[in-house]
Amino acid sequence: MTSQTGRCLCGAIRYKVTGPIGLQGHCHCETCRRATSSPITTFFVALKDDVTFEGIEPTLYRSSPDVKRTFCPKCGTPISYEHATYPDEIHLYATSLDDPSRISPERHDFWNERVDWLTVTDELDKHEG
Repeated sequence: MTSQTGRCLCGAIRYKVTGPIGLQGHCHCETCRRATSSPITTFFVALKDDVTFEGIEPTLYRSSPDVKRTFCPKCGTPISYEHATYPDEIHLYATSLDDPSRISPERHDFWNERVDWLTVTDELDKHEG
């Protein structure tokens, strides 16, 4: 597998993923929607040891006791999501990749929390949590 690279809007934070990509999906939960100001968040999972950051340090925000989210302090771009249940994983946002077409979402999570005005017509599995 070739590495994948991404960045924030202003380019002050860049990252590189050198290992395999895990789960790839769409999240509809309220906290992800609020954190990204969008009706759906598309993410992919990587091992923390396979991700390196360059540039300025992302700012950390704890959106709940078990969740860490980071963002660029210059432009506000969301960078990552981490949950204490999965200490070796980091979730990154697919559209922050330099080539987001390399991600192929496999599922919808928190389907029960989706906004009702967004029409989704794909055949991906829809999970309630």
